[in-house]
Amino acid sequence: MADLTRDVVVIGAGAAGLTAATEVKKAGLSVAVLEARDRVGGRLWTDTIEGAMLEIGGQWVSPDQDALKETIAELGLETYSRYREGDSVYVGPDGTLHRFTGEMFPVAPETEKTIAEITERLDAMVAEIDPDAPWAHPRAAEWDEVSWDAWLRAQTDDDEAVRNLAFATGSAMLTKPTHAFSLLQSLLMAASAGSYSNLVDADFILDKRVVGGLQQVPLLLAERLGDDVFLGQPVRTIEWSDAGATVISDGMTVHARHVVLALAPVLYNRISFVPALPRLQHQMHQHISMGFVIKVHAVYDRPFWREQGLSGTAFSPYELCHEAYDNTNHGDERGTLVGFVSDRNADDLFRLSAEERKERILESLAHYYGPEAKNPAVYYESDWGSEEWTRGAYAASFDLGGLHRYGADLRTPVGPISFACSDMAGAGYQHVDGAIRMGRFAAAGILDRARG
Repeated sequence: MADLTRDVVVIGAGAAGLTAATEVKKAGLSVAVLEARDRVGGRLWTDTIEGAMLEIGGQWVSPDQDALKETIAELGLETYSRYREGDSVYVGPDGTLHRFTGEMFPVAPETEKTIAEITERLDAMVAEIDPDAPWAHPRAAEWDEVSWDAWLRAQTDDDEAVRNLAFATGSAMLTKPTHAFSLLQSLLMAASAGSYSNLVDADFILDKRVVGGLQQVPLLLAERLGDDVFLGQPVRTIEWSDAGATVISDGMTVHARHVVLALAPVLYNRISFVPALPRLQHQMHQHISMGFVIKVHAVYDRPFWREQGLSGTAFSPYELCHEAYDNTNHGDERGTLVGFVSDRNADDLFRLSAEERKERILESLAHYYGPEAKNPAVYYESDWGSEEWTRGAYAASFDLGGLHRYGADLRTPVGPISFACSDMAGAGYQHVDGAIRMGRFAAAGILDRARG
Protein backbone atom coordinates (compact mmCIF):
# COMPACT_ATOMS: atom_id res chain seq x y z
CA MET A 1 0.00 0.00 0.00
CA ALA A 2 1.52 3.29 -1.16
CA ASP A 3 2.28 5.85 1.52
CA LEU A 4 2.65 9.45 0.34
CA THR A 5 3.19 12.83 1.93
CA ARG A 6 1.85 15.93 0.17
CA ASP A 7 0.96 19.53 1.04
CA VAL A 8 -2.57 19.05 -0.30
CA VAL A 9 -4.71 16.00 -1.02
CA VAL A 10 -7.76 16.49 -3.25
CA ILE A 11 -10.58 13.95 -3.14
CA GLY A 12 -12.43 13.83 -6.45
CA ALA A 13 -11.08 14.35 -9.97
CA GLY A 14 -13.97 16.34 -11.40
CA ALA A 15 -13.63 19.91 -12.64
CA ALA A 16 -13.60 21.35 -9.08
CA GLY A 17 -10.97 18.99 -7.71
CA LEU A 18 -8.67 19.20 -10.71
CA THR A 19 -8.92 23.00 -10.74
CA ALA A 20 -8.05 23.17 -7.02
CA ALA A 21 -5.11 20.80 -7.58
CA THR A 22 -3.89 22.81 -10.58
CA GLU A 23 -4.00 26.09 -8.64
CA VAL A 24 -2.13 24.84 -5.56
CA LYS A 25 0.47 23.08 -7.68
CA LYS A 26 0.99 26.26 -9.71
CA ALA A 27 1.70 28.04 -6.42
CA GLY A 28 4.43 25.53 -5.60
CA LEU A 29 2.62 23.15 -3.24
CA SER A 30 2.75 19.38 -3.74
CA VAL A 31 -0.58 17.66 -4.41
CA ALA A 32 -2.24 14.27 -4.84
CA VAL A 33 -5.70 13.80 -6.38
CA LEU A 34 -7.59 10.65 -5.34
CA GLU A 35 -10.52 9.60 -7.53
CA ALA A 36 -12.89 6.72 -6.78
CA ARG A 37 -13.78 6.08 -10.41
CA ASP A 38 -11.57 4.62 -13.10
CA ARG A 39 -11.80 7.89 -15.05
CA VAL A 40 -11.50 11.61 -14.37
CA GLY A 41 -14.30 14.09 -14.97
CA GLY A 42 -16.96 13.34 -12.37
CA ARG A 43 -20.24 14.49 -13.91
CA LEU A 44 -18.45 15.29 -17.17
CA TRP A 45 -18.24 12.20 -19.33
CA THR A 46 -17.89 12.04 -23.11
CA ASP A 47 -18.05 8.50 -24.46
CA THR A 48 -18.56 6.64 -27.71
CA ILE A 49 -21.67 4.45 -27.69
CA GLU A 50 -22.26 2.21 -30.71
CA GLY A 51 -20.03 4.45 -32.80
CA ALA A 52 -21.69 7.73 -31.69
CA MET A 53 -19.91 10.29 -29.53
CA LEU A 54 -22.30 11.20 -26.72
CA GLU A 55 -22.06 13.74 -23.91
CA ILE A 56 -23.29 11.49 -21.11
CA GLY A 57 -22.80 14.28 -18.57
CA GLY A 58 -22.61 18.08 -18.73
CA GLN A 59 -21.98 19.70 -22.09
CA TRP A 60 -23.08 23.32 -22.58
CA VAL A 61 -21.27 26.61 -22.21
CA SER A 62 -23.23 29.83 -21.72
CA PRO A 63 -22.04 33.44 -22.25
CA ASP A 64 -21.88 34.31 -18.52
CA GLN A 65 -19.70 31.33 -17.60
CA ASP A 66 -16.40 33.21 -17.50
CA ALA A 67 -14.48 30.69 -15.38
CA LEU A 68 -15.32 27.86 -17.77
CA LYS A 69 -14.64 29.99 -20.86
CA GLU A 70 -11.24 31.03 -19.46
CA THR A 71 -10.36 27.38 -18.77
CA ILE A 72 -11.49 26.26 -22.24
CA ALA A 73 -9.38 28.99 -23.87
CA GLU A 74 -6.37 28.26 -21.65
CA LEU A 75 -6.55 24.56 -22.58
CA GLY A 76 -6.71 25.42 -26.29
CA LEU A 77 -10.15 23.91 -26.85
CA GLU A 78 -12.65 25.15 -29.43
CA THR A 79 -16.37 25.75 -29.10
CA TYR A 80 -19.24 25.73 -31.59
CA SER A 81 -22.81 26.99 -31.42
CA ARG A 82 -25.79 24.71 -30.84
CA TYR A 83 -27.95 24.40 -33.98
CA ARG A 84 -31.01 26.62 -33.56
CA GLU A 85 -32.14 27.67 -37.07
CA GLY A 86 -35.89 27.36 -37.72
CA ASP A 87 -38.97 26.93 -35.56
CA SER A 88 -39.17 25.65 -32.00
CA VAL A 89 -42.13 23.49 -30.95
CA TYR A 90 -44.44 23.52 -27.94
CA VAL A 91 -47.06 20.96 -26.98
CA GLY A 92 -50.00 22.47 -25.08
CA PRO A 93 -52.28 20.96 -22.42
CA ASP A 94 -54.56 19.44 -25.06
CA GLY A 95 -51.65 17.72 -26.84
CA THR A 96 -51.68 20.14 -29.79
CA LEU A 97 -48.31 20.92 -31.38
CA HIS A 98 -47.50 24.59 -31.95
CA ARG A 99 -44.53 25.89 -33.92
CA PHE A 100 -43.03 29.17 -32.76
CA THR A 101 -39.99 31.43 -32.87
CA GLY A 102 -38.55 33.56 -30.08
CA GLU A 103 -38.56 32.91 -26.36
CA MET A 104 -42.25 33.02 -25.48
CA PHE A 105 -44.24 29.79 -25.70
CA PRO A 106 -47.29 30.00 -28.01
CA VAL A 107 -49.93 30.18 -25.29
CA ALA A 108 -53.21 32.13 -25.06
CA PRO A 109 -52.70 35.94 -24.85
CA GLU A 110 -53.90 36.05 -21.24
CA THR A 111 -51.47 33.27 -20.24
CA GLU A 112 -48.65 35.01 -22.12
CA LYS A 113 -49.40 38.25 -20.24
CA THR A 114 -49.37 36.41 -16.91
CA ILE A 115 -46.05 34.69 -17.69
CA ALA A 116 -44.50 38.02 -18.72
CA GLU A 117 -45.73 39.79 -15.55
CA ILE A 118 -44.48 37.09 -13.19
CA THR A 119 -41.17 36.83 -15.07
CA GLU A 120 -40.69 40.57 -14.58
CA ARG A 121 -41.48 40.16 -10.86
CA LEU A 122 -38.97 37.30 -10.59
CA ASP A 123 -36.26 39.23 -12.44
CA ALA A 124 -36.67 42.08 -9.94
CA MET A 125 -36.39 39.65 -6.99
CA VAL A 126 -33.39 37.85 -8.53
CA ALA A 127 -31.62 41.18 -9.08
CA GLU A 128 -31.59 41.63 -5.29
CA ILE A 129 -30.07 38.19 -4.64
CA ASP A 130 -26.33 37.71 -4.25
CA PRO A 131 -25.75 34.21 -5.67
CA ASP A 132 -22.87 33.78 -3.21
CA ALA A 133 -25.07 34.71 -0.24
CA PRO A 134 -28.80 34.29 -1.00
CA TRP A 135 -29.43 33.79 2.74
CA ALA A 136 -28.35 37.40 3.35
CA HIS A 137 -31.43 38.88 1.63
CA PRO A 138 -33.80 40.54 4.16
CA ARG A 139 -36.65 38.25 3.03
CA ALA A 140 -34.52 35.10 2.74
CA ALA A 141 -36.17 33.25 5.63
CA GLU A 142 -39.67 34.03 4.32
CA TRP A 143 -38.75 33.00 0.75
CA ASP A 144 -37.10 29.80 1.97
CA GLU A 145 -40.20 28.66 3.85
CA VAL A 146 -42.54 28.67 0.85
CA SER A 147 -42.23 26.12 -1.94
CA TRP A 148 -41.61 27.26 -5.50
CA ASP A 149 -44.93 25.73 -6.56
CA ALA A 150 -46.91 27.36 -3.71
CA TRP A 151 -45.44 30.80 -4.42
CA LEU A 152 -46.26 30.58 -8.14
CA ARG A 153 -49.80 29.40 -7.45
CA ALA A 154 -50.25 32.33 -5.08
CA GLN A 155 -49.43 34.66 -8.01
CA THR A 156 -51.98 33.26 -10.47
CA ASP A 157 -54.61 30.57 -10.91
CA ASP A 158 -53.55 30.06 -14.55
CA ASP A 159 -52.23 26.48 -14.42
CA GLU A 160 -50.49 26.63 -17.80
CA ALA A 161 -48.65 29.80 -16.75
CA VAL A 162 -47.58 28.16 -13.48
CA ARG A 163 -46.32 25.02 -15.23
CA ASN A 164 -44.30 26.98 -17.77
CA LEU A 165 -42.80 29.26 -15.14
CA ALA A 166 -42.10 26.43 -12.68
CA PHE A 167 -40.38 24.26 -15.22
CA ALA A 168 -37.30 26.49 -15.66
CA THR A 169 -35.94 25.82 -12.18
CA GLY A 170 -37.90 22.64 -11.42
CA SER A 171 -37.77 20.00 -14.15
CA ALA A 172 -35.09 21.78 -16.16
CA MET A 173 -32.51 22.71 -13.52
CA LEU A 174 -32.97 21.46 -9.95
CA THR A 175 -34.73 18.36 -11.38
CA LYS A 176 -37.00 18.01 -8.36
CA PRO A 177 -40.78 18.35 -8.05
CA THR A 178 -41.62 22.04 -7.62
CA HIS A 179 -43.19 21.45 -4.19
CA ALA A 180 -39.90 19.99 -2.89
CA PHE A 181 -37.71 23.12 -2.88
CA SER A 182 -38.16 26.73 -1.86
CA LEU A 183 -38.70 29.99 -3.68
CA LEU A 184 -35.27 31.09 -2.35
CA GLN A 185 -33.61 28.01 -3.86
CA SER A 186 -35.29 28.86 -7.17
CA LEU A 187 -34.12 32.48 -6.97
CA LEU A 188 -30.55 31.28 -6.31
CA MET A 189 -30.74 29.05 -9.39
CA ALA A 190 -31.80 32.07 -11.47
CA ALA A 191 -29.30 34.45 -9.82
CA SER A 192 -26.49 32.00 -10.64
CA ALA A 193 -27.27 32.57 -14.34
CA GLY A 194 -27.65 36.35 -14.00
CA SER A 195 -31.47 36.54 -14.11
CA TYR A 196 -34.62 34.46 -14.33
CA SER A 197 -34.96 35.57 -17.98
CA ASN A 198 -31.50 34.15 -18.74
CA LEU A 199 -32.49 30.86 -17.15
CA VAL A 200 -35.56 30.43 -19.38
CA ASP A 201 -33.70 31.49 -22.53
CA ALA A 202 -32.41 28.28 -24.12
CA ASP A 203 -30.30 30.27 -26.56
CA PHE A 204 -28.46 31.75 -23.58
CA ILE A 205 -28.16 28.78 -21.21
CA LEU A 206 -27.49 26.20 -23.93
CA ASP A 207 -25.34 28.35 -26.16
CA LYS A 208 -22.17 26.52 -27.16
CA ARG A 209 -20.50 23.14 -26.94
CA VAL A 210 -16.86 22.08 -26.94
CA VAL A 211 -15.54 20.40 -30.08
CA GLY A 212 -14.77 16.82 -29.03
CA GLY A 213 -16.74 17.03 -25.79
CA LEU A 214 -16.63 18.91 -22.48
CA GLN A 215 -14.88 16.07 -20.62
CA GLN A 216 -11.72 17.28 -22.36
CA VAL A 217 -11.54 20.02 -19.73
CA PRO A 218 -10.90 17.60 -16.82
CA LEU A 219 -8.94 15.22 -19.07
CA LEU A 220 -6.47 17.94 -20.07
CA LEU A 221 -6.21 19.30 -16.52
CA ALA A 222 -5.46 15.77 -15.28
CA GLU A 223 -2.92 15.26 -18.06
CA ARG A 224 -0.99 18.30 -16.82
CA LEU A 225 -1.08 16.99 -13.25
CA GLY A 226 0.35 13.71 -14.55
CA ASP A 227 1.38 11.21 -11.88
CA ASP A 228 -0.33 13.25 -9.14
CA VAL A 229 -3.75 11.87 -10.15
CA PHE A 230 -4.65 8.43 -8.79
CA LEU A 231 -7.72 6.60 -10.18
CA GLY A 232 -9.66 3.76 -8.60
CA GLN A 233 -8.97 5.13 -5.11
CA PRO A 234 -12.24 5.57 -3.18
CA VAL A 235 -11.39 7.32 0.07
CA ARG A 236 -12.65 5.42 3.11
CA THR A 237 -11.21 7.33 6.10
CA ILE A 238 -9.94 10.81 6.90
CA GLU A 239 -8.11 11.17 10.21
CA TRP A 240 -7.76 14.88 10.88
CA SER A 241 -6.63 17.51 13.35
CA ASP A 242 -5.81 21.19 13.01
CA ALA A 243 -2.25 20.16 12.05
CA GLY A 244 -3.31 18.17 8.98
CA ALA A 245 -4.85 14.89 7.91
CA THR A 246 -4.21 11.32 6.91
CA VAL A 247 -6.40 10.21 4.01
CA ILE A 248 -6.82 6.47 3.55
CA SER A 249 -8.15 5.01 0.29
CA ASP A 250 -8.37 1.42 -0.94
CA GLY A 251 -4.79 1.43 -2.22
CA MET A 252 -2.92 4.24 -0.55
CA THR A 253 -2.44 6.53 2.43
CA VAL A 254 -1.71 10.23 1.95
CA HIS A 255 -0.50 12.52 4.74
CA ALA A 256 -1.22 16.18 3.99
CA ARG A 257 -1.56 19.58 5.62
CA HIS A 258 -4.73 20.34 3.67
CA VAL A 259 -7.62 18.31 2.26
CA VAL A 260 -10.11 19.37 -0.42
CA LEU A 261 -13.34 17.38 -0.52
CA ALA A 262 -14.22 17.91 -4.19
CA LEU A 263 -17.25 15.66 -4.45
CA ALA A 264 -21.00 16.10 -4.08
CA PRO A 265 -22.11 16.64 -0.47
CA VAL A 266 -24.42 13.61 -0.75
CA LEU A 267 -21.28 11.44 -0.83
CA TYR A 268 -19.55 12.79 2.29
CA ASN A 269 -21.20 10.09 4.38
CA ARG A 270 -19.27 7.44 2.42
CA ILE A 271 -16.17 8.59 4.28
CA SER A 272 -15.42 7.91 7.96
CA PHE A 273 -14.09 11.07 9.59
CA VAL A 274 -11.93 10.59 12.69
CA PRO A 275 -12.89 12.52 14.75
CA ALA A 276 -16.42 12.93 13.38
CA LEU A 277 -17.27 16.16 11.59
CA PRO A 278 -18.93 18.77 13.82
CA ARG A 279 -22.67 18.39 14.42
CA LEU A 280 -23.42 21.40 12.19
CA GLN A 281 -22.01 19.57 9.17
CA HIS A 282 -23.85 16.35 10.08
CA GLN A 283 -27.15 18.23 10.19
CA MET A 284 -26.47 20.39 7.15
CA HIS A 285 -25.49 17.54 4.85
CA GLN A 286 -28.73 15.70 5.65
CA HIS A 287 -30.73 18.63 4.25
CA ILE A 288 -29.04 18.44 0.85
CA SER A 289 -30.16 15.95 -1.80
CA MET A 290 -29.64 15.24 -5.47
CA GLY A 291 -32.26 15.89 -8.10
CA PHE A 292 -32.81 13.30 -10.81
CA VAL A 293 -33.09 13.53 -14.58
CA ILE A 294 -32.65 11.05 -17.41
CA LYS A 295 -30.69 12.50 -20.31
CA VAL A 296 -31.85 10.73 -23.48
CA HIS A 297 -29.66 10.53 -26.60
CA ALA A 298 -31.18 9.55 -29.96
CA VAL A 299 -28.92 9.45 -33.02
CA TYR A 300 -30.37 9.32 -36.57
CA ASP A 301 -28.80 8.91 -40.00
CA ARG A 302 -29.46 12.64 -40.61
CA PRO A 303 -31.00 15.58 -38.71
CA PHE A 304 -34.41 15.00 -40.33
CA TRP A 305 -36.18 17.71 -38.28
CA ARG A 306 -34.18 20.39 -40.08
CA GLU A 307 -35.87 19.33 -43.34
CA GLN A 308 -39.18 20.32 -41.69
CA GLY A 309 -37.77 23.75 -40.82
CA LEU A 310 -37.39 22.84 -37.15
CA SER A 311 -34.52 23.96 -34.93
CA GLY A 312 -34.84 20.86 -32.78
CA THR A 313 -35.73 22.97 -29.72
CA ALA A 314 -38.87 21.60 -28.04
CA PHE A 315 -40.65 22.26 -24.75
CA SER A 316 -43.73 21.10 -22.92
CA PRO A 317 -44.59 20.83 -19.23
CA TYR A 318 -47.16 18.22 -20.32
CA GLU A 319 -44.77 15.87 -22.09
CA LEU A 320 -42.71 13.02 -20.63
CA CYS A 321 -39.66 14.64 -22.25
CA HIS A 322 -40.21 18.18 -20.97
CA GLU A 323 -37.50 19.60 -23.26
CA ALA A 324 -35.38 18.43 -26.18
CA TYR A 325 -32.73 19.93 -28.47
CA ASP A 326 -30.67 19.37 -31.59
CA ASN A 327 -27.49 17.90 -30.15
CA THR A 328 -25.71 17.05 -33.40
CA ASN A 329 -21.94 16.85 -32.98
CA HIS A 330 -19.61 19.28 -34.71
CA GLY A 331 -18.95 18.15 -38.28
CA ASP A 332 -21.21 15.06 -37.97
CA GLU A 333 -23.60 14.32 -40.85
CA ARG A 334 -25.76 12.25 -38.54
CA GLY A 335 -28.34 14.03 -36.43
CA THR A 336 -28.61 13.73 -32.66
CA LEU A 337 -31.49 14.75 -30.43
CA VAL A 338 -31.15 15.07 -26.68
CA GLY A 339 -34.21 14.96 -24.45
CA PHE A 340 -34.75 15.17 -20.69
CA VAL A 341 -37.13 13.35 -18.33
CA SER A 342 -37.15 14.72 -14.79
CA ASP A 343 -37.96 13.98 -11.16
CA ARG A 344 -41.12 11.86 -10.64
CA ASN A 345 -41.42 11.05 -14.34
CA ALA A 346 -37.87 9.67 -14.26
CA ASP A 347 -38.64 7.59 -11.16
CA ASP A 348 -41.75 6.16 -12.81
CA LEU A 349 -39.90 5.25 -16.01
CA PHE A 350 -37.34 3.19 -14.11
CA ARG A 351 -40.15 1.06 -12.75
CA LEU A 352 -40.71 -0.14 -16.35
CA SER A 353 -38.70 -2.53 -18.48
CA ALA A 354 -35.93 -1.01 -20.63
CA GLU A 355 -37.98 -1.70 -23.78
CA GLU A 356 -41.10 0.00 -22.46
CA ARG A 357 -39.09 2.94 -21.13
CA LYS A 358 -37.46 3.47 -24.54
CA GLU A 359 -40.82 3.19 -26.30
CA ARG A 360 -42.45 5.81 -24.06
CA ILE A 361 -39.54 8.23 -24.35
CA LEU A 362 -39.38 7.96 -28.14
CA GLU A 363 -43.17 8.36 -28.33
CA SER A 364 -42.79 11.64 -26.43
CA LEU A 365 -40.04 12.80 -28.82
CA ALA A 366 -42.32 11.85 -31.73
CA HIS A 367 -44.94 14.28 -30.39
CA TYR A 368 -42.40 17.02 -31.10
CA TYR A 369 -40.65 15.81 -34.25
CA GLY A 370 -43.01 13.34 -35.91
CA PRO A 371 -42.93 9.52 -36.28
CA GLU A 372 -39.36 9.45 -37.66
CA ALA A 373 -38.15 10.20 -34.13
CA LYS A 374 -39.20 6.68 -33.08
CA ASN A 375 -36.44 4.96 -35.07
CA PRO A 376 -33.00 6.14 -33.98
CA ALA A 377 -29.88 4.24 -35.08
CA VAL A 378 -28.40 4.69 -31.60
CA TYR A 379 -30.38 5.17 -28.38
CA TYR A 380 -28.87 5.74 -24.93
CA GLU A 381 -30.09 6.91 -21.52
CA SER A 382 -27.71 8.68 -19.14
CA ASP A 383 -28.75 7.34 -15.75
CA TRP A 384 -26.67 9.14 -13.13
CA GLY A 385 -29.01 7.95 -10.39
CA SER A 386 -27.46 4.49 -10.56
CA GLU A 387 -23.86 5.80 -10.54
CA GLU A 388 -22.22 4.74 -7.28
CA TRP A 389 -20.17 7.95 -7.02
CA THR A 390 -22.85 10.45 -8.11
CA ARG A 391 -26.33 9.19 -7.13
CA GLY A 392 -28.43 11.69 -9.04
CA ALA A 393 -28.40 14.53 -11.56
CA TYR A 394 -27.68 17.18 -12.24
CA ALA A 395 -26.73 18.36 -8.80
CA ALA A 396 -27.66 18.78 -5.15
CA SER A 397 -29.90 21.39 -3.56
CA PHE A 398 -31.39 22.09 -0.15
CA ASP A 399 -34.82 21.02 1.03
CA LEU A 400 -37.41 23.60 2.15
CA GLY A 401 -35.81 25.98 4.63
CA GLY A 402 -32.34 24.44 4.32
CA LEU A 403 -30.66 27.12 2.22
CA HIS A 404 -31.37 29.93 4.69
CA ARG A 405 -30.62 27.70 7.67
CA TYR A 406 -27.30 26.23 6.50
CA GLY A 407 -26.18 27.86 3.25
CA ALA A 408 -23.71 30.26 4.87
CA ASP A 409 -21.83 27.30 6.39
CA LEU A 410 -21.66 25.11 3.30
CA ARG A 411 -18.18 26.18 2.15
CA THR A 412 -16.67 26.91 5.59
CA PRO A 413 -13.54 24.76 6.12
CA VAL A 414 -13.42 22.33 9.05
CA GLY A 415 -9.88 22.10 10.41
CA PRO A 416 -7.66 21.19 7.43
CA ILE A 417 -10.68 20.20 5.28
CA SER A 418 -12.03 22.51 2.54
CA PHE A 419 -15.10 21.83 0.39
CA ALA A 420 -15.46 22.42 -3.37
CA CYS A 421 -17.97 21.38 -6.03
CA SER A 422 -20.61 22.83 -8.34
CA ASP A 423 -23.33 22.04 -5.78
CA MET A 424 -22.11 24.85 -3.53
CA ALA A 425 -21.30 27.49 -6.16
CA GLY A 426 -22.94 30.90 -6.43
CA ALA A 427 -22.36 32.03 -10.01
CA GLY A 428 -22.36 28.88 -12.13
CA TYR A 429 -24.29 26.91 -9.48
CA GLN A 430 -24.82 23.30 -10.65
CA HIS A 431 -22.65 23.92 -13.72
CA VAL A 432 -19.03 23.20 -14.67
CA ASP A 433 -18.38 26.93 -14.44
CA GLY A 434 -19.38 26.80 -10.76
CA ALA A 435 -17.19 23.75 -10.17
CA ILE A 436 -14.17 25.63 -11.55
CA ARG A 437 -15.01 28.69 -9.43
CA MET A 438 -15.27 26.52 -6.30
CA GLY A 439 -11.98 24.78 -7.12
CA ARG A 440 -10.31 28.19 -7.36
CA PHE A 441 -12.01 29.33 -4.15
CA ALA A 442 -10.81 26.31 -2.15
CA ALA A 443 -7.27 26.66 -3.53
CA ALA A 444 -7.16 30.39 -2.68
CA GLY A 445 -8.23 29.61 0.90
CA ILE A 446 -5.51 26.98 1.28
CA LEU A 447 -2.85 29.27 -0.16
CA ASP A 448 -3.90 32.06 2.23
CA ARG A 449 -3.62 29.70 5.20
CA ALA A 450 -0.31 28.29 3.94
CA ARG A 451 1.13 31.81 3.73
CA GLY A 452 -0.37 32.71 7.13
